Amino acid sequence: MKYGFIKTAAVTSNITIANSSANSLEIIKLIKQADTCGVELLVFPELCVTGYTCGELFLSDVLIQSANNALSAICKSTVGKKCLIFLGSPVWYECKLYSCAIAIQNGKILGVVPKTELPTYSEFYELRYFASGKHIFGSINLCGQTVPFGTDIIFMAKSDNSIKIAAEICEDMFVVSPQSNRHAQAGALIIVNLSASNELVGKSDYRKILIKSQSGRLSAGYVYASSGPGESVSDMIFSGQRIIAENGKIIAESGLFERGLTICEIDAQRLAYERRRLNVFTTNSSGYRTVEFDFNTTSMNLTRYISPLPFVPDNTNTAHARAELVLQIQSRALAERLKLTKLDAVIGISGGLDSTLALLVIVRSYELLGRNKKKIIAVTMPGPGTSRKTIANVLKFSESLGIQIKKIPITDAVKRHLNDIKNDDAMDVTYENAQSRERTQILMDIANARDGLVVGTGDMSESALGWCTYNGDHMSMYAVNSSVPKTLVKYLVSYESERLKNCKNALMSVLNTEITPELLPPKNGKISQRTENIIGPYELHDFFLYYTIRFGQKPDKILMLATKAFKGKYSMAELKKYLKIFIKRFFKSQFKRNCMPDGVKIGTISLSPRSDWRMATESSDKDWVESVR
Repeated sequence: MKYGFIKTAAVTSNITIANSSANSLEIIKLIKQADTCGVELLVFPELCVTGYTCGELFLSDVLIQSANNALSAICKSTVGKKCLIFLGSPVWYECKLYSCAIAIQNGKILGVVPKTELPTYSEFYELRYFASGKHIFGSINLCGQTVPFGTDIIFMAKSDNSIKIAAEICEDMFVVSPQSNRHAQAGALIIVNLSASNELVGKSDYRKILIKSQSGRLSAGYVYASSGPGESVSDMIFSGQRIIAENGKIIAESGLFERGLTICEIDAQRLAYERRRLNVFTTNSSGYRTVEFDFNTTSMNLTRYISPLPFVPDNTNTAHARAELVLQIQSRALAERLKLTKLDAVIGISGGLDSTLALLVIVRSYELLGRNKKKIIAVTMPGPGTSRKTIANVLKFSESLGIQIKKIPITDAVKRHLNDIKNDDAMDVTYENAQSRERTQILMDIANARDGLVVGTGDMSESALGWCTYNGDHMSMYAVNSSVPKTLVKYLVSYESERLKNCKNALMSVLNTEITPELLPPKNGKISQRTENIIGPYELHDFFLYYTIRFGQKPDKILMLATKAFKGKYSMAELKKYLKIFIKRFFKSQFKRNCMPDGVKIGTISLSPRSDWRMATESSDKDWVESVR
C-alpha cells in the first residue's frame, strides 16, 4: 500500500464439487498468482473450498473434515505472503453449520465471519443446511487456531488505523438493511462480498447497480467475487462475475463466465477524505472487535486508469448526454435569473472559448424563455491586444447564430486613462488590467442604460489560478461558466459545434484559436500573448484542481497520478514546475474568489465562497509547495 492505494483482486476459481483438496490446490495456485501481481487484498467466492452446490453433502462429516483439511493446507501455503485473503468455506460451530468468510494472512486465520441472510426463495434453499450467523459473537477453534467468530469483526491495518475491512456474504447485500451498512458505520472503509449468485437474464446488471449504489452510499470500496465454472448446472448456472467498486463507480469488472483475477487499486485515502468531507457519516463501533493485519508500504505499479481530463467524460456513449445536461443546467439557471429580474443579457464577446460558451448558453436561455435572440446585447470591444483572428471569430460566430454585435473600440479610451494616471509608457500589468476594467465598465454601463444583466464569461480554471482582472473580467452580474473548468469549456463548445451545424465552422475556428487574454499588442496582426505559455497547460491545472479540491489529495500523490495520466507527454520536471505554479496561484487568488459573482454549480466542484469553497485569504501554501518532491 502506497499513497493509500490498496491493490485488490476479486477471483473466480474453478470448482470441483465436494472435492476440497482439488479446490484447495486451485486456490493455492491463484494465491501465488495474486502474490506475484503484488495483490494486497484477495477475495474468493462463497463456499469456494467445497463448492456452493454440494446439496445434502454439506451435512456429511466427510465434507466438513475435508474442508478443514483444505483450509489448513491453504493457511500453510500463505506463510511469507503479505496478502490479506478472504475465502468461503462451511464451518461447523456448536452443532450448526455456517457459510463463512475466512480471513487469512501469512499462515494465520485472523477471523471467521458467518453469513447472516440465508435465501429460501425460488431456486435457493440454504436454510436446509446452514444457520444464520446474525447473533454469533464469539470465538472458534479452526485449523488448530482459536480465532474470532462472528459478524462483529473489523480487520484493521497495523500501519494505518483508517484502513478497515469487513466482510458480508452474497445475500447479505441484497436485503433491505445490508450488513455492510453496520460495518461501514463501525469504520469499515472496504467491504468484501463472497458470493454465489447464479446467473439469470438481467441479473448481472442488477448486481452492478446494487454494488455501485452500496459503495456510493457508504463512501466505501466494495469487492465482489462470485462463483463460476465447476458449480452444478442441474438447475442453475454461475457466471463468476467479479466487480471492484469505489464510491459509486465501478473501477474494474470481469466479463461473465470468465475465470481468474480482476485486479485494481482502491484509493483508501480518497474514501477517507470523502467521508470527512461529507461529515454526515454516522459512526458507531460499539460491539465490534478489531483484528489487526499487515499491509506493506513498498512501491507499487498502479494499474487503474487515471484520466488526464477528469472533468471531461471518458465514456463516448454517455459523453453527449453529459454535455447536454451541463448546458441545460447553465441555460436554465440563467433563464431563471433573467425571468426574475426581467432583464436582457449583456455579454462581451472576445472570439475566445469562454465568451463563446457563455453566448451559446444565453441563446439557449432565450429559447427557453421564448425571447427574440436579437434582444441579446452582445458587445465586442477590440483593444490594443486584439488580433485579426479573434475579430474574425466574433463576426463569423455572431452571424451564424443570428446575433447582432455592437462594436465599441477601447484603444483610445485606454490610452487616455493610462495617460491620466501617468502610466502610458510601460506595457505592464496596469496596461493589461486597464483594458479589462474598461471593458467591464462599458458592459456595466450598457446594462444600466438598457435594462440589462451582465453575463460573466470567466471559467473555474481562471478562478482557481486567479487568471482574471480583479473588478475587471472577474466581475459580472451572473457568471454562467463559474464552475466549468477550461477543459470542459472546450468539450462543450465542441459538442455544440456538432449540434449546431450552421455554426460548426465558426465554432471550430474558436476551438483552434490559442487561449489568450489579448492584452498585449499582436505581432503582424497575430496573437502574441498565449496564456498556456505563461501559466502552463490548462489540462494540467484542471487535473491538479480536480484532485486538490474534489479529493483533498496531497501534492506528492497528485504528482504521482499526473505521471501516470500524462506519461510520455510531460517530464517530471515539468509536472513539478506546473504543480508548484498551481499551488502558489491558487492560494494567492482566494481574495478574488471571496467576492466572485453568483453562478450555478455544475459538477461536484465549485469555488463559490457562498456554497463550496471557504478559505482564508491569508492561508499559507508552504506545506503544500514543500510536499512537491
